[in-house]
Amino acid sequence: MDLATLLGLLGAMGIVMAAILTGGSVLVFVNIPSILIVLGGTFMVVMVKFSLKQFFGAFKVALRAFFYKTDQPEDIITKIVELAQIARKEGTLALENQEIENTYLNQGIQMLIDGTDRTVISTVMKKEMVESIDRHKWGAKVFSATGDVAPAMGMIGTLIGLVQMLSAMDDPKSIGPAMAVALLTTLYGAMLANMVALPIADKLSLRKSEEGRIKAICIDGVLAIQEGQNPRIIEAMLKAYLEPKKRNADNGEGSSAEAA
Repeated sequence: MDLATLLGLLGAMGIVMAAILTGGSVLVFVNIPSILIVLGGTFMVVMVKFSLKQFFGAFKVALRAFFYKTDQPEDIITKIVELAQIARKEGTLALENQEIENTYLNQGIQMLIDGTDRTVISTVMKKEMVESIDRHKWGAKVFSATGDVAPAMGMIGTLIGLVQMLSAMDDPKSIGPAMAVALLTTLYGAMLANMVALPIADKLSLRKSEEGRIKAICIDGVLAIQEGQNPRIIEAMLKAYLEPKKRNADNGEGSSAEAA
């Protein structure tokens, strides 16, 4: 589980709720027409922008913002170097007994063990990488669109409330409910956009970048092992994906040196 996403979302909700509780009754901030305008209206408008598959698929992808933990690039590189050492000393068939936690890397290694052609391995792995990144991209777009539409629907609800209020100025009892719709729709729209939709869109964009880098490391590593490259060369090549300050970290360099 991604604690940053969970704590951030719950923390923001908690702060807003604390402000509401210190000011009076929570029920004052509950208005069914406002909720319908913002939630229902926002999702319907967003649905117009995308296909049903993309729209509903975005909610499935959004779970990765909460429950998906990306492998660390350093750990993947260390594992690839370890596999390269074994393949160099004992042959690629010796990799069959190795435990590989990363599913994507394991898929590539299995194709390597089966003697699959380099072009086929590259094509299959790159295609899966593109499809994975594409799912994250469309998920981020759906939630980004939600973040754009929600405040607009809040404004529409505000205008509806103002029209109702102004059309019933002769009835003081109707002014209060109409004003509640006017103000609460703006509040709901701002909360949905800035506390839920836009943060999830940004997190999915981050997931896309992280997963793309991990998969690129796996592709380069598997193809390098197939070519029989020196493990130390493989390690140096893959560390280009890391931040400069992490490239010189003592992460498996000792074992790589031994393999050389």
